[in-house]
Amino acid sequence: MSSPTPAPELVELMGRVAELMLDDLDAVVAEMDAAEIELTPMVGADAALVADMSASNRANAARLLTIFTRREAQLSDIDVPPEALDVARTVARRGLDLDVIFQSYRRGQNIAWRHYLTHATRIAGTGPLLVPLLELSAQRMFAYVDQVVARVISVAQREREEILGGALARRAEVIRLLLDGAPIDSRRAGERLGYDLSRSHIALVLWSTPAGEVQGALESAATLLARAAGRRPLLTLAAGSSALWAWMSGDTLPAIDELRGSLIAAHPGIRVAVGPPRPGIEGFRRSHEAALGMHNLLAGQPDAARITLYRDLEVTALAAQNPSRAAEFVADTLGPLAQDTPAAARLRETLRVFLEEAENAPRAAARLHTHRNTVLQRVARATELLGHRPGERRLAVELALEIAHRLGARALSGGAG
Repeated sequence: MSSPTPAPELVELMGRVAELMLDDLDAVVAEMDAAEIELTPMVGADAALVADMSASNRANAARLLTIFTRREAQLSDIDVPPEALDVARTVARRGLDLDVIFQSYRRGQNIAWRHYLTHATRIAGTGPLLVPLLELSAQRMFAYVDQVVARVISVAQREREEILGGALARRAEVIRLLLDGAPIDSRRAGERLGYDLSRSHIALVLWSTPAGEVQGALESAATLLARAAGRRPLLTLAAGSSALWAWMSGDTLPAIDELRGSLIAAHPGIRVAVGPPRPGIEGFRRSHEAALGMHNLLAGQPDAARITLYRDLEVTALAAQNPSRAAEFVADTLGPLAQDTPAAARLRETLRVFLEEAENAPRAAARLHTHRNTVLQRVARATELLGHRPGERRLAVELALEIAHRLGARALSGGAG
């Protein structure tokens, strides 16, 4: 039975409010993401799960607001965004409590409603249309969320039922026990996985930029990397709709050029973090933790290298375990050089390479593909902005430059100035 047809002026106002919210969608989604990570902190430690969650938040908010902008007299049939179903499957595969889904939707809904109230008050003022506008909007927003939550939880339950007792579930459960440090017999676990746990291990985390349903491409890329390294068999586990965890045996890292060359045939949006070789079950876990930490640092940076070895990011990973503290350190150390502007970026990169090349301007110029005099001019300007010669606090300056280089905007000050 359909609801009474609302007054046309209310439908019009609802559309106008939704258009304002769509213009502010980035801020709304960021706040929803933060609230849901606060609800379930373990989600925030996993970049793949964060990416799936954020994509779902954006898709749902955009879908609902777009429905409002159509200014339809009746709420149209609700088509659940595929991103919402992706994160439901991820939650099921990770063995998380399905109540996380319900609670996350309620938190997201509260944030969206708070933003909606702000814009609605601005549009309708305190006139006689405000209360009926909010009543109609709340009715439709709740109807949308209720239907989506019901469908999403149904999909998550079905996914869990399908994998329970299956090979994927058994593999996921053994890997989860290993990563959690549970007491487990190495030989028996290796037999269940079809993978020798007594050897040394190199963990990989593969993900796609932008995020998307690319599991097949990620599996193919992992296989290409293992083949190039001469390391088979390969153990893999899907870690979301756009991320894959993998392990291969090996006491030493393969040559980076071999790995980089193998990715030429892979999907261009795929990035790979390679952990250090570590022995035994403890090494299986520690190499994965290192690769996962790199993924968390690099995720969301479309210009990140296609493949990154832990040895190249180890110092940054250690220094940036607390991202907000790392950003504060960069700002305190670099001062105006920490601005998120193209001009500051050029000066930082020039100074970073100049210091790496032992302050040899010709070598730095060759790496930067510019003239020696240009390097010296930029170094002089960077020194002026620092307020002291880089050598006076060389370790701190080099570390701050490296963090800024690796973390990009997340470690920099706002672009003003």
